[in-house]
Amino acid sequence: MSHAASSPSPSSATVPQHILVTGGAGFIGANFAHWVARNHPETHITVLDALTYAGKRENLDGIFPDQLTFVHGDICDAALVESLLDRTPSPASAASPASAQPPIDAIVHFAAESHNDNSILDASPFLKTNVTGTYVLLEAARRHDLRFHHISTDEVYGDLALDDPHKFTERSPYNPSSPYSASKAASDHLVRAWHRTYGLRATISNCSNNYGPYQHVEKFIPRQITNILAGIRPKLYGQGLAVRDWINVEDHCSAIWTILVRGRIGETYLVGANGEHSNIDVLRMILEHMGRSPDDFDHVNDRPGGDVRYAIDATKIETELGWHPRFTDFSAGLDRTIDWYRTHQDWWMPDKMATEEKYRRQGH
Repeated sequence: MSHAASSPSPSSATVPQHILVTGGAGFIGANFAHWVARNHPETHITVLDALTYAGKRENLDGIFPDQLTFVHGDICDAALVESLLDRTPSPASAASPASAQPPIDAIVHFAAESHNDNSILDASPFLKTNVTGTYVLLEAARRHDLRFHHISTDEVYGDLALDDPHKFTERSPYNPSSPYSASKAASDHLVRAWHRTYGLRATISNCSNNYGPYQHVEKFIPRQITNILAGIRPKLYGQGLAVRDWINVEDHCSAIWTILVRGRIGETYLVGANGEHSNIDVLRMILEHMGRSPDDFDHVNDRPGGDVRYAIDATKIETELGWHPRFTDFSAGLDRTIDWYRTHQDWWMPDKMATEEKYRRQGH
């Protein structure tokens, strides 16, 4: 996306008074809601989340109730979305705490189906949420002239060879490999089209792999940690040579806020922390951190069409907006993440056995 002539300069900052965070009870969305609550108590947060298997209302526990409004609902429900953005409260709601808040002036769009394995088995939920849901939100933002930030993934660019010295940049061509990444690529293009055609005040960020608290046990790092905690031998796709570029979720949250308040309208920013590690190295680090032999795992069949390597060049956001990752010690970040899952077994244990059974049926 190229910025319009009227775009604000990166040195200016417009802090929203009230943000709608879609998917805010999921992994990154919940971490973002907590980050905003800690760092910007002047901003009210309305979370809209369908509470699918990957979202939990309790992920938002600890945010002061007067700063948070939670709405259980689907982003594809256009009438519900419109009701949240309507700036004219009905008489029946005039006395409610929500009506005392300023109107929503920005949408931060996390809501997405995001697990590659699930998209390979059934792509339909990914098309519905990631494509149709994004369309519904874009239309609502256009009607109400709202600031719109869209969270995407580096997977829209496909993958890189292990020996390729290059990284993804904002100019990299789209080449998605899975139904999931194709649906995210489609949603990115919708955002660009709404900016160019309708002048929507939109930005996009494409981020590398996140890790940290509240991540569902189906994902790579929490799956390995919780397998060990549950007495299950960890599983590794193929030979584990695929490389992912890891970023602490706290750093991603600060990057999103930076783009939201200071980013150029119409621009895309890549977010990463120079955290490239092969899957086998990450698994061995987890095993060693948890007092196990680094070879105490099983190899399983790789997923179809698995990407080889992701790598993000975050030069643009660093030079243009002055953002830099703070949590760049991956080993220390793994220790903190392991500690979180160790002390929050009541959070992940209810999902663990069903998730592992699903993987077993898939041969993983």
